[in-house]
Amino acid sequence: MVLPCVRIWSDKCSSKYGRRRPFILAGSLMISVAVTIIGFSADIGYLLGDADEDHRTRAIIVFVLGFWMLDLANNTVQGPARALLADLSGPDQQNSANVVFCSWMAVGNILGFSAGASGNWHRWFPFLLSKACCQACGNLKAAFLVVVVFLLMCTLVTLYFAEEVPLMAYQPHHLSDSAPLLDSPQQIGFDNSKSKLDTSAVDNASSNNPESSYEINKNAKHPSPMVEEEQNVSFDGPGAVLVNLLTSLRHLPPAMLSSLIVMALSWSVWFPFFLFDADWMGREVYHGDPKGNDSVAVKAYDAGVREGAFGLLLNSVVLGISSFLLEPMCQRMGARLVWAMSNFIVFACMAGTAIISLVSVNKYITEGIQHAIGENRAIKIASLVIFALLGFPLSITYSVPFSITADLTADTGGGQGLAIGVLNLAIVIPQMIVSLGAGPWDALFSGGNIPAFVLAPLFALAAGVTATLKLPNLSSGSFKSSGFHFG
Repeated sequence: MVLPCVRIWSDKCSSKYGRRRPFILAGSLMISVAVTIIGFSADIGYLLGDADEDHRTRAIIVFVLGFWMLDLANNTVQGPARALLADLSGPDQQNSANVVFCSWMAVGNILGFSAGASGNWHRWFPFLLSKACCQACGNLKAAFLVVVVFLLMCTLVTLYFAEEVPLMAYQPHHLSDSAPLLDSPQQIGFDNSKSKLDTSAVDNASSNNPESSYEINKNAKHPSPMVEEEQNVSFDGPGAVLVNLLTSLRHLPPAMLSSLIVMALSWSVWFPFFLFDADWMGREVYHGDPKGNDSVAVKAYDAGVREGAFGLLLNSVVLGISSFLLEPMCQRMGARLVWAMSNFIVFACMAGTAIISLVSVNKYITEGIQHAIGENRAIKIASLVIFALLGFPLSITYSVPFSITADLTADTGGGQGLAIGVLNLAIVIPQMIVSLGAGPWDALFSGGNIPAFVLAPLFALAAGVTATLKLPNLSSGSFKSSGFHFG
């Protein structure tokens, strides 16, 4: 609900500071508060009465509330941030803008996973350790506080340098972004012609009567309270936005429906990877146990999680480099084949994780804990290689679907906010299914991450086949860059 609502509300915002920047500022402040709550959840739970390390009910409640607030805040920032970049780039540079957005996401991921890969934060900031907070907790708190400072610095840069032209609430016949996404071309043409007729009537009146021209200009610069009251921008509530999103699904052309199906299948693969990648390294590759009675098992798990963070760091490096290759690839091969290729690569990589899991577990059974401590170096390297390779298809997933959506809905009746909102449904629905179903699915096979990682390649294969057969052939001109302009 949050992302489409925020995008549509930011499309309509008539603040003197611009349409996007108020939402970016509010979301950044919410993120800062949320990650601080998450980092200090153990301490807050201790102050509220948690005394037993094995039963931290209050800390868990605080953590969940902070995590919910973080998810809300992230969506509040990301939607307007993408829209702001689109506003500044113009229609001829949308794909270049997506490349820039993807590359800077990679920079942020690199910094974030670098922080997670380090286990020395508690040594650099020893004052963060407390009775309720161990070394791992201290590492989390320190990393989050550094992230808050960095986020606020980046937010200030965006607010200062990204100059926006405020939206005038009194602009006549501004097309609503909460209208159905795909109205008929005849209706769109009627609205546009009507707007042109009204505009020409005003122009004729102005030319025949100079005094009326002066009054119009004066009202435009200093609208009267009555005019402001009549022309106030109305914001649809979350319920209205959801109804319009669901209504829009019935009017989508086959090409857009195919894009939604491919998007949903793709994210059915990515979410298991994002949710369980570090845990997979700790359990299946390093054979650790976070709740183990043996300190060796706990240390092995912690080492695996840090190695997983390092693997995601490599993934982000590849993602950043790959983002600059997307535009020439789409021009040469077409977006359909590029997106299909990315899913086939994900299929191969996720199948590789399943094979690595089976080999590693078999070696652990036959060779014991010494295999997990230092004798499975080849398996660890293979795992890191797969993490890094997945950065290439991930860069495509972050960029190409949004370009295809923009191209398919460029001449439709709804606004960009609603179009991306519909695409967002194909992301959040798989997220909910994976979050609710992954645990019971793994429990059917005695726990562990192997069942989810075995099922994921099948979704990737289905996404690749669907993209190859069903997605439209977009012209290479849709991905032609006009260059970057600064200043």
